[in-house]
Amino acid sequence: MVARTVTHAVVGLEPRRVDVEAHIDGGAPSFAIVGLADRACQEAKHRVRSGILSAALEWPAKRLTVNLAPADLRKEGSGFDLPIALAVLGATRQLPPDRLSGHAAIGELALDGSLRPVPGTLAAAEGARRGGVQRVVCPKAAAFEVALAGVEPVAVEHLGEAVDYFYGRCRPVAPAPPPEPAERPPPDLGDVRGQERARRALEVAAAGAHNLLLAGPPGVGKSMLARRLPGILPPLDDVAALEVTRIHSVAGLLRPGCGLVRTPPFRAPHHGASAAAVVGGGSHPRPGEVTLAHRGVLLLDELPEFSRMLLEALRQPLEDGTVAVARVGGRAVFPARFQLVATMNLCPCGGRGDPGASCACSPVQLDRYRDRLSRALLDRFDLVLALPRPRATELAAGPSEASAAVRERVVAARRRRSSRLLLESAAEDLLDRAVERLPLSGRGRARVIRVARTVASLAGAGAVASEHVAEALSYRSPSELSPS
Repeated sequence: MVARTVTHAVVGLEPRRVDVEAHIDGGAPSFAIVGLADRACQEAKHRVRSGILSAALEWPAKRLTVNLAPADLRKEGSGFDLPIALAVLGATRQLPPDRLSGHAAIGELALDGSLRPVPGTLAAAEGARRGGVQRVVCPKAAAFEVALAGVEPVAVEHLGEAVDYFYGRCRPVAPAPPPEPAERPPPDLGDVRGQERARRALEVAAAGAHNLLLAGPPGVGKSMLARRLPGILPPLDDVAALEVTRIHSVAGLLRPGCGLVRTPPFRAPHHGASAAAVVGGGSHPRPGEVTLAHRGVLLLDELPEFSRMLLEALRQPLEDGTVAVARVGGRAVFPARFQLVATMNLCPCGGRGDPGASCACSPVQLDRYRDRLSRALLDRFDLVLALPRPRATELAAGPSEASAAVRERVVAARRRRSSRLLLESAAEDLLDRAVERLPLSGRGRARVIRVARTVASLAGAGAVASEHVAEALSYRSPSELSPS
C-alpha cells in the first residue's frame, strides 16, 4: 500500500517540490526514511510514531518505508514531520489517501501530536501555489504565512484534527490576519546634538538609499548617527515587505503569528563575524547578514576591524544586489539589496582628527590601518564624511529636529526621485572639471550624479543644478579620511 503527499524543501530561498511516498509491506516491523534526509529529518521517525499514537491512531506493525523524492535533493529540518505522518496514515487507510491530492503540508509534530510552525513556511507555500496546489495543511500558528503566499491554509493544531479534516468531519477555519506588530521605535535623530553636516548626509543617504561612511575620532557620534538611519526611512511597500518577510521566515526570525514585516531591516554584525556569516554560505548555503538586511540597512561599526577578506566579499553584492553561493551540492542565490553604513576612526589610536588629543600612531601603523580598506571598496561609498568633535555649546543645546520630520522629507524626495532629473549645463561643466582634478573613477562619477539627483529631489528642483553637484562632490573628497 502506497500513499503520497506533497511538501517543499527550501534551497537558499527557493522552494523545491518534494513528494513524500509511504509504502507498507508485510516484512518485519521497521521504519526507514530514504531520500537524502538530514539528521533532523531522520528523527521524524520518532516524532511521527509518537504523534500518531498520541492522536489515538494505530501504528502499523509492518515494514514502513518513506521516500522523499527527488532522492538527490537534500532534505533538511523538521517541516517534513506532518507530510510524513499524513502519508503514513494514508498508506494505512486511516485517512482517505485520494483526499491528499490537491494539498501540500508542512509542520513539525510534537510527541503529543500537536503541531509547531517551522522556518520557511512562506517560501514553501509559495512553491505550492506555483505548482498549482490549492491548499496547504499547516500549524495554526503558521496560517497567516501560508495565506500571504496566495493559497488557502488548512490550519490545524493537532494531527487528529488534520485526520478529521480529510474525512470531512471538520472544516478548520484560518485565524484572522494578525495586527501589524507593535515594534519598538528606532532611536530618534532628535537625540543628536550638533553635527549638522552629518545629519544632512544622513538625510541624503536615506532619500537616495546611498552607502555612507562616517569617519572621525571616538565619541563624536558616528555610531549614534548611523543607528538612527532606520528611523528616517519610509516603511516597506507590499512587494518589499513580502520579500523581507520571506527571508525572515526562512532564517527563522519571523515571530509566530506576526504579519508582514513593514519596517526596513537593520543588521549590525560584530567585527569578529566570519565572511560566511555576513555574506552567506556554509556547507549548506544559508542567508547571511547582507541578505537579512535586504531592503534595509547593514551597519559595519569600526569598519577597519573587519577582515579584509570579508570586506572584499561585499563588493559583488553591493554592485549586483545578490549573493551567489556555489557548492558541490548546488547553487543558491540570495537577494542582498541593502544600504551599507559604516563607521571608522581615522587612525588605530583614535587621536587623529581630534584637536584635544594627540595621535601616537607611526606612519607605518597608519598605512597598515588604511590598507585594510581597498580603494575599490571605498569607491562604493556614495557619501564619505569626517565628523569633527562637537563644541560645548552644541552639546548643551536643546533637542534637534526629530526623525519624523526628516522622514517626511525623505518620503517626499523618494516620490520625486521616480522622474529622471537632467543635469544643467553648468552642472555638467562642474562635474567634468571635478573628474579632471579629483581622483574620481567612472564609478565615482556615476555615484556623484546619483547623489546630486537625490539632493535635487530633496530641494524639489526640476533639474540638477551646479549647487547640487557641488554638494555631492563635497562627500567624495579624499581629504575626508585624512584631516589635519
